[in-house]
Amino acid sequence: MAISVFDLFKIGIGPSSSHTVGPMIAARKFILDVENSKQLKNVTRIKSEMYGSLGATGKAHGTPKAIILGLEGEEPDKVDATLISSRIEKIDSEGQLNLLGKHVINYDRVADQKLYRRKSLPFHPNGMTFSAYDKKNKEIAKKTYYSVGGGFVVDDSKEDRDLITEDETKITFPYDKAAQLLEYCENESLNISDIMLANESAWRSESKIRKELLHLWSVMQAVVNRGINNEGVLPGGLNVERRSNKLYLQLTEKSEKNPDDPLTILDWVTLYALATNEENAAGGTVVTAPTNGAAGIIPAVLHYYMNFVPDADEDGVVRFLLTAAAIGILYKKNASISGAEVGCQGEVGSACSMAAGALAEVLGGTPSQVENAAEIAMEHNLGLTCDPIGGLVQIPCIERNASASVKAIHAARMALQGDGTHFVSLDRVIRTMRKTGEDMHLRYKETSRGGLATNVLEVPVNIIEC
Repeated sequence: MAISVFDLFKIGIGPSSSHTVGPMIAARKFILDVENSKQLKNVTRIKSEMYGSLGATGKAHGTPKAIILGLEGEEPDKVDATLISSRIEKIDSEGQLNLLGKHVINYDRVADQKLYRRKSLPFHPNGMTFSAYDKKNKEIAKKTYYSVGGGFVVDDSKEDRDLITEDETKITFPYDKAAQLLEYCENESLNISDIMLANESAWRSESKIRKELLHLWSVMQAVVNRGINNEGVLPGGLNVERRSNKLYLQLTEKSEKNPDDPLTILDWVTLYALATNEENAAGGTVVTAPTNGAAGIIPAVLHYYMNFVPDADEDGVVRFLLTAAAIGILYKKNASISGAEVGCQGEVGSACSMAAGALAEVLGGTPSQVENAAEIAMEHNLGLTCDPIGGLVQIPCIERNASASVKAIHAARMALQGDGTHFVSLDRVIRTMRKTGEDMHLRYKETSRGGLATNVLEVPVNIIEC
């Protein structure tokens, strides 16, 4: 199965790619299928049921509102995030839902949406089922979907298949392992970004690839700018204060007073990550990279490259994102990028690994050094649990992105100080990550039933939907 760079990097809304973006996509898929079967006009009720991690933390992740928007036909990359709250309030107050903007039905969230905290579907922790009924309460359509991380959605017809993507496009350099990537690079005298560019050319021209990647970069920059300029308390009930604006003012003042402090660069990297993840936590528009929970790492490291690396340019941005995607595909194919499946090592760990390898390439690293950087970054994220307090993508998620961004830079620099030879391969560390995720107790996989989520003394009881 072929995976595009634009499968891993896509524009969506926060706070979660698996719990917000995925359910919106799934709901829209379901209602489009109903329309295609000529049954839309007969629908009088839609029932949505969320299981596993979706049921346990869906409320705090905004799953219910995402499903409502999906049923109304919205798409994560096109919906106006600034209007979502008012739209949901209107739907709840009027008790009506406009399916695909074409067919109005009565809608009662209490009766029509069910979140099962202790029940799971057998295939994946992020399962959801949609049912449509006619005026006689007869079921006319039913479908189960799984949000498998990073906004990827599959349905229950694929349970015995490779659940990644339906795309059968023939690419120039097919690969499933990092060893194959390195072999292509050696045999063809190419960098990893060149391999990815050749593969991506199966879908679109090089000029369009460049244009779309630079558009993603512009969105990342806009997200950071919004984060820096926004103040106040993040939604959800934890009363977490935004810090980006204050940190930005401190850094600006510090740079004027003490421009020679070399560690100030790391403070700026921290700012870029915090700003991005605060916007994500607030339900704003971000770039899934490769998930929303880890959305700040690749933008933070890319900002570091553009702002602090001499001779950085847009060609480097393109190469950075291509290399990051090439590495991300390995995690998607051989392990998981879903916190509900393997813990946060699959989200923050994967993003840290992708950013480290990408930075190593644009800093002039060889393919072996790039692979080493990616391996170092994941090796030191192994076992990272997903234990958000109150199910909100805030604590420890926001700070965790900042820490992982610095770790990615460090991993890249460590790899570049060597010649690319190392003891543990990227393929082995990915296998280890997958096995570690399998061994990890369910309570540490985005259920908010373990770790920090249960060991913080003063947690507000009434967590509200983001």
